Amino acid sequence: MLLKLKRLTTHLTAPKSTRPRGHQATGPVTAVSTRPSTWRSTRLTVGAAGLALFAAAVTGCGDTGDKGAGGSGGGGKTVTVFAAASLTESFTALGKAFEGSHPGVRVRFNFGDSSALAQQITQGAPADVFAAASPATMKTVTDARLTDGQPQTFVRNRLQIATPADNPAKVTGIKDLAGPKVKVVLCAQQVPCGAAATKALAAAGVKVKPVSLEQDVKGALNKVTLGEADAALVYRTDVKAAGAKVHGIDFPEAAKAINDYPIATLGKAPQPALAKEFLQLVLSAQGKTTLTAAGFESP
Repeated sequence: MLLKLKRLTTHLTAPKSTRPRGHQATGPVTAVSTRPSTWRSTRLTVGAAGLALFAAAVTGCGDTGDKGAGGSGGGGKTVTVFAAASLTESFTALGKAFEGSHPGVRVRFNFGDSSALAQQITQGAPADVFAAASPATMKTVTDARLTDGQPQTFVRNRLQIATPADNPAKVTGIKDLAGPKVKVVLCAQQVPCGAAATKALAAAGVKVKPVSLEQDVKGALNKVTLGEADAALVYRTDVKAAGAKVHGIDFPEAAKAINDYPIATLGKAPQPALAKEFLQLVLSAQGKTTLTAAGFESP
């Protein structure tokens, strides 16, 4: 018996590397037997008990504690949602509600400019759900045939003029933004809030020379809250989320530039079942209540 165990130990020892001298490893080194006939004879002498011990040892060495998709551990899963920056507050609340009803599941968000998010998805970024701030940015993803079914419009949003709380430039309407001393910030035209601002300004017949063009609506609003701008054209949901830090001003031309927000699950979603469940939460009565409270309008 002792002789057999000694032979087993000898055969289970990883073989010496046959890699030529000077060769650099490009990945983890895996011990592979170069003597298959010897491995077969070893298996014949191990017995059931020995195989069980060997399997337990391999399992113990290979367990990193990273169980489940997304590396959340503990057998949990992660659903990844790419969403427009203007959805930050409302989707964060819905994410917490989703986690509460799905023990062990984590919702991970990637908030930002919808056009940039769409580009990331088309370039292969792993995501389960995409919620965009305009149909045009969603079209980038649908044209690439990356959605699972047709996107659904779930909310609408309109612009407001945001000023610092004390409104130092005394802005009262959109025409005041053309004042030579008024420092105005807009979103870049290629992003949804910038495209909407362009439409609203055209409808009002107003030309503005912005001091800054930001890549998403949060960036534009941040310039106002920091006192670096007198006014910005942003979504009214963002004005509401900022609270007392800013003053919001409605203007009639905003009705000419309302953005529809589409949402879709993705065809290559790592967690397709959870993706559909999160989408259903957004479309549910609970989702509508959360979004309406944030200032969004029903489509």
